[in-house]
Amino acid sequence: MGVEIMRAIPTLKISISGVRGVIGESLTPALLTRFAQAFGTAVGPGTIVIGRDPRTSGEMVKQAVIAGLLSSGCRVLDIGMCPVPTVQLLVREQRAHGGIAITASHNPAEWNALKFIGADGLFLNSGRARELLDIYHQGEYTKVTGAEMREVEEFSGAIDLHVRKILEALGPLPPSEKPLRVVLDACNGAGSIVGPKLLKALGAEVISINSTPNGLFPRPAEPVAENLGDLCAAVTEHRANVGFAQDMDADRLAIVSEEGIPIGEDYTLVLATLYVLGKESGPVVANLSSSSVLQEVANRFRSPLSLTRIGEVNVTEEMQKQNAVIGGEGNGGVIYPRINFARDSLTGMALVLHLLAETRQPITQLVNSFPRFTLIKQKLSCPSDKIVPVLRMLRREYSAYPQDLRDGVKVILPSGWFLVRGSNTEPIIRVVTEAASETEARAIMAGVFSRVQECLN
Repeated sequence: MGVEIMRAIPTLKISISGVRGVIGESLTPALLTRFAQAFGTAVGPGTIVIGRDPRTSGEMVKQAVIAGLLSSGCRVLDIGMCPVPTVQLLVREQRAHGGIAITASHNPAEWNALKFIGADGLFLNSGRARELLDIYHQGEYTKVTGAEMREVEEFSGAIDLHVRKILEALGPLPPSEKPLRVVLDACNGAGSIVGPKLLKALGAEVISINSTPNGLFPRPAEPVAENLGDLCAAVTEHRANVGFAQDMDADRLAIVSEEGIPIGEDYTLVLATLYVLGKESGPVVANLSSSSVLQEVANRFRSPLSLTRIGEVNVTEEMQKQNAVIGGEGNGGVIYPRINFARDSLTGMALVLHLLAETRQPITQLVNSFPRFTLIKQKLSCPSDKIVPVLRMLRREYSAYPQDLRDGVKVILPSGWFLVRGSNTEPIIRVVTEAASETEARAIMAGVFSRVQECLN
């Protein structure tokens, strides 16, 4: 239910989350090659796994990345078109030195990006990302002669391996007279290739929409409620048990109920956690913008819940410290270490389907078994030099209330909470509010948003 207020947006974003930009404007072959050279210099002359989503610019970006990696002495293992979590899985399975996922995730079609992955299959933490940026800015790259360069190796079994790992961990769905019927909206993205294969292997009946991996966006890539009209209609039309929506790189998962109603991205992790904690006890980790309903799930099973700064790498690092059994982010990202230490929509689908099959309860009933909160997300464009003054203003204006300042400003109010922070991937400020009722959540949002706009203006 996000409301978007955008002005002119710069077309290049370089941060600890990687580099992303608009093809033909800021994200040029030369810049891409230099970043790949910097990454190859940072990790040394080892194996680098690369994979891409189906964006029409993907092949150009891949060739530029290959050039940079080869020139710095790396062995390149190309696993083709696949989800980002598949690249992360293959880095670990191949014991590679690192990986590069070529995707701009939920950004519009004209964008593309590089996501850098360490030898552990996790995205680079802030320290390692800054080292990479230092090498890039200094321009002092490792260079090898032509005789030392290696041929690119192609690996064709990555997707099948991913499906097999999920089945080995969870098994197929329990036998049933009537298999679960699923509608999958893959946004013509990387999930188009592997999603139907996984669902059929689990034993579900699959109806696919937007499942041609041609890089053409049939809807905005972010799987939020306002973008899921076709999926809602298809769930109703086919009398499906559930609808699943992925973003372009298939790390995020949104769910539509059997009534054809989006339940909200934040409930993806809630349902996955409900299933996992029913099987094994242990800590849960999520980020600061996750719904309060996750605490209700953790309380039900007497499991501790830790909240981290926004970003997959922050969640995974805390999960390692806590030895967490499950974690993720409130944007539909499910991280289940037994299968893949990464936000993985495929794992998320498998966990939710097992929950449906074993409880024999519809999505709506499962969601209604917990207190219902209303979570609202908004964003507005913001120059980087304005973010600190905005956050400083909010700290001052809401100084009477408890605050968490680890990632922007999170304020706990009597009727709910809000979080304001600068994005790591776009030149915007994000605002998230949650309360027990929609009226209260919107009132909090209106108050915060007016103050932010006033500060920016």
